[in-house]
Amino acid sequence: MKIIWEILRGVVIGLANIIPGVSGGTMMVSMGIYDTIIGCINSLFKDFKRCVLILWPYALGMVLGILGLAKLITYLLGTFPLQTNLTFIGLIFGGLPVILAKTKGEKKGAAGAIAFVAAFALVVGLQVLGEGDGRDAQLTFSVGQVAILFVMGVIASATMVIPGVSGSMMLMLLGYYNPIVGTVSRMVDALLHVDMAEILACCGVLVPFGIGVVVGIFAIAKLIEVLLKRYKGPTYCAILGLVAASPVAILMAMDYAGVTALSWVVGIVLLAAGFAAAHKLGGE
Repeated sequence: MKIIWEILRGVVIGLANIIPGVSGGTMMVSMGIYDTIIGCINSLFKDFKRCVLILWPYALGMVLGILGLAKLITYLLGTFPLQTNLTFIGLIFGGLPVILAKTKGEKKGAAGAIAFVAAFALVVGLQVLGEGDGRDAQLTFSVGQVAILFVMGVIASATMVIPGVSGSMMLMLLGYYNPIVGTVSRMVDALLHVDMAEILACCGVLVPFGIGVVVGIFAIAKLIEVLLKRYKGPTYCAILGLVAASPVAILMAMDYAGVTALSWVVGIVLLAAGFAAAHKLGGE
């Protein structure tokens, strides 16, 4: 039963990484598994067996969430954007008590206050910049494009791991969100139809991007581990600021044209459901 809950948590993290404005790192914090995952990533080569046993259910859930539900999330965001986003805001709110509990008893002082404000402003500022989304990049198989895809993977993974900063939003700002998500969708279709030519074409995009993701995850996880050891109080204040700003960033990104009162009612109900789900997933 415990493994099933861990896989479900991984699914939520994977879905969060697909949605612009939502961070997989935020979902990890909300469900109380952030420290565990970061610690295992950093200790993977020192204590390989133990860390793999801890990480594999989350990794499997993330893959299932991204590959299996990418189309569904794209549809829901296009058809029910308010309700879908409010559900994720509920998941984020549900995790705030977990972060607040971690800050108790830690020395914060002026450094903690500055870290909170700076982190909050960073997320909101990125959203403001993101409103001027660039054109979608044209993906071509070349040495230069492979290098760029690797860098995009590093950027996306770093922002996936940092709570409150959306890797998807950064990719959208840089023009690579739709091409990458579109390639994932094509890969799923190609696998279902066993279209080897299309599978290889998709791998030309997803493999260098995936390698960049792995490199970025290890790099940023190490940085976070150092910060938590040396400046635990201010670091948790910064994480709290990043997470608290996420709902603001999500609401800023919303297009409210055509939103009805019924949409708000349903959305608020789903927000409450998301809050309850985060509490449940974080408490198992």
